Amino acid sequence: MSQWLICSLALASLALAALWRWARPVAIPIQPQTTPCPTAPLAQPQPLLRPSTAVRTDLVWRTTDQLDEDRRTRLLAGIRNIPRPPHALQRLLEPEFMARASTAELRELVGGEPLVAARVLASINSPMYGLQSPVNDIGQAVTYLGAASVRGLCLQHMLAASFPSRLAGVRKTFHTLWNASALASELAVRLDRMPGLPSAGPLNTPVVLGFVGSLATASLIPPTGLPAWLQREPEARARLEQDLLGLSAAEVGHLLMTHWGLPSALVDTVRDAGRLQVVPLPAGTAEPSPRLALAALCARLGERLALGQLASLDGYLVAEDESPDMQPLRMALAHPALAGLDIALQAPELRRSVRQLLAPRTPA
Repeated sequence: MSQWLICSLALASLALAALWRWARPVAIPIQPQTTPCPTAPLAQPQPLLRPSTAVRTDLVWRTTDQLDEDRRTRLLAGIRNIPRPPHALQRLLEPEFMARASTAELRELVGGEPLVAARVLASINSPMYGLQSPVNDIGQAVTYLGAASVRGLCLQHMLAASFPSRLAGVRKTFHTLWNASALASELAVRLDRMPGLPSAGPLNTPVVLGFVGSLATASLIPPTGLPAWLQREPEARARLEQDLLGLSAAEVGHLLMTHWGLPSALVDTVRDAGRLQVVPLPAGTAEPSPRLALAALCARLGERLALGQLASLDGYLVAEDESPDMQPLRMALAHPALAGLDIALQAPELRRSVRQLLAPRTPA
C-alpha cells in the first residue's frame, strides 16, 4: 500500500509540473529562417464549421501599462528575441511613401532586399494568382496585380524574416497565419474600392500588420498548445493570451511594433482593429471609423477562411452572420459608409480571387 501511495504522489507531482509549464509565459528561442512562403496556397478548405454559441462578455482588456513589473520584464525579454524586419520596412510604411510612391520607387525599395524581391516574385508566379505568363520584376507585378496587392506581398515577406521556426508545430501555425494574412490582404484591397468609403492610405497595410501580434504570440507561448489556441474564437483566445503572457495578441503586436520603431499612429490603428475583433473600444474613445471596422472584418474573415471555418465567401452575408466572433464588430459595421458591404463581398471578382487563394497547390 505504501509503495502504491508513493507512486500516486509522484504522478501527481509530474502532472502539476506539466500544468505549471503550460501556464507560464515561455519565450521560444529564435531559429534560422525556414518558414515557408507566407502566401503559399492553402490546403483544401474544410466544410463550414458551426461556431460555439457560448459568448463571454466579462473579459477585462489589459494594456501594457497595467502589467506588473515581473510579467512586463519577461514579456519584453521575449519580444526582444524576435528579429527585427529589414530596414526597408520602415520606408515602406512611411505615410508619404504609402500615399505617393510610384511603381519605380517601390521597385527600387524592394530591389534593395534581393531575398524579399525573390520571394515576392515567387509568390506572384505561383498558381495562386493564375497569371498566364510569369513576371520578372516588381514593375510587371504592379501592372498585373495592382500596386496595393504588390505592396501587401512585399510587407508580408519583409515581416516573414522576423518569424522563423524549425519546430513543426510552430511552423504549421505560422503557415496558417500567413495564409490568413494573404486572404485578409486581398479582401482589404478589393473592399477598399467600395463607393463612399473614406480614403486614408492602403487598407491592406494595417490588415497585414494586424497579424504581427498573433505571429509574435505564437513565438512566445508553449508550442504544444498552438493548435488549440488558434482554433479558439477571438475572445477566448485573448483570454488565454492574457493568462499566458499578460497581454492579448493585439497588445503584444503593439508592443513589438513600437519596439521596432514603426509609425506610432499606424501601430495604434493596428492595435485598435485587433481589439475591435474581441471587445468594443474603451469608453471615451471615438466611434470606430468605417475603415477600422472594415480592417477588423477583413482580418476576421481571412482567418476563418484559412482555418476552414468558412469554405468560401460564396453567398456569405455579414448581415446574416450570427456567429459569436462577429458580435464585437456588428455595431461598428453598421456605419452608413459600409451600407454596400454585402454587395461588395459578393462581387464576382472578389469571390474569384478568394477561391484562387484557397485553391490547393497544383502538384509539380
